[in-house]
Amino acid sequence: MSVQDDFASLRRSPLTANLDDEQVKALAGIACCRRLNDQELLIEEGHIDNSLHIITEGALAVTRDLGQGDFTTIHVLRTGDMAGEMGFISGRPHTATLRSLGKTQVCSIEREAFESLLLDYPWMVYRVMQNIVQVGQDILRRMNSQYVELTKYINRSHALY
Repeated sequence: MSVQDDFASLRRSPLTANLDDEQVKALAGIACCRRLNDQELLIEEGHIDNSLHIITEGALAVTRDLGQGDFTTIHVLRTGDMAGEMGFISGRPHTATLRSLGKTQVCSIEREAFESLLLDYPWMVYRVMQNIVQVGQDILRRMNSQYVELTKYINRSHALY
């Protein structure tokens, strides 16, 4: 993909909300946008990946390892969501694996490259961090809502399958 394509993909994402075109171009200059094949792993549970991934098209399954090659899907991230934001900020190992569902496009930004923008674009870095937190809160709200609905269903059915 070209920087122009990366710019267009990033411009549509919530990561760049409240940023001007010059700031988005600076992000596009350090971003790597690519397509993932169906079931391709983006992040592996237990591994450290200092990248922030923005889903610009498609979906990613958030999965946990059950052992013996089995896994369970605990959530699905969709276009506009971000992935790996906690590891991007903390540098700690990821608690889940992310695998693409169908063809998925992601734009990835390495933490070191992002930090290099701090001196020239401090306000942009602040805004991006705000946007990361807002998108993270939206994902958490959706997950909590799904948990509540599942709990209601189990209670109504008295845990009968």
